Amino acid sequence: MSIRLYVGNLSKDLERQEFESVFADFTPDLVSVKLIADKKTGKCRGFGFVTVKTDEKADEIVEKLNGLTVAEMPLKIEKALPRTKPEGETEARPTVASSNKPASKSGASKTAPAAATSASVQPDPRWAGELEKLKQMLAAQTTSS
Repeated sequence: MSIRLYVGNLSKDLERQEFESVFADFTPDLVSVKLIADKKTGKCRGFGFVTVKTDEKADEIVEKLNGLTVAEMPLKIEKALPRTKPEGETEARPTVASSNKPASKSGASKTAPAAATSASVQPDPRWAGELEKLKQMLAAQTTSS
């Protein structure tokens, strides 16, 4: 299974060849090396990705190259987070986009899309506990007044 590494803190003037040369010692273990460039200017956007064949090699690259100075900037290398869409995201997008459109002349309510959105979107699991505490505090305030 290949492991993707995020390489950040790159100079805007960094060229693809120079970026690839940083990983020259690891060429047999690399799957791909990609410098992310701005579509309009073609200049580096300040980060890139390196895909490595094994988890062990990924750890070795992070250990050896993290903090290495390239084009007067210290590299920041870490394992990239997987690119996955949250469950239900494909359903929520059209609803959210449709709520930005003006109401039709037939008198359609603006609250209908918002209600559909709140029912289909789940809270971020990282904040679910805090959200529940806030809901309980709000319920306590409304019942005591």
